[in-house]
Amino acid sequence: MNYSYPLNDSWSTNEIIDVVNYYTLIEKAYTNGVLQQDILIAYKRFKQIVPSKSEEKQLDRDFEKQTTYIPYRVIQKAKTLNGKDKIKM
Repeated sequence: MNYSYPLNDSWSTNEIIDVVNYYTLIEKAYTNGVLQQDILIAYKRFKQIVPSKSEEKQLDRDFEKQTTYIPYRVIQKAKTLNGKDKIKM
């Protein structure tokens, strides 16, 4: 893993930790799988930090360029599942 997560210099330390947690769960969805509820909770917190849709899209594009993982697909899949399903991309 020779890449870095897209982060904003204006975020607090706690916000950076929460965003890194979100992107880590996106990675896990592609590698080992992650519980639906975990990714949805992390995404909700991510949206509190990044409420702008355009900023979210830019961060996701930057993340995808670095990792080849697509956050949008993970979130869409998580929203369609019911219960405590595990998401594996």
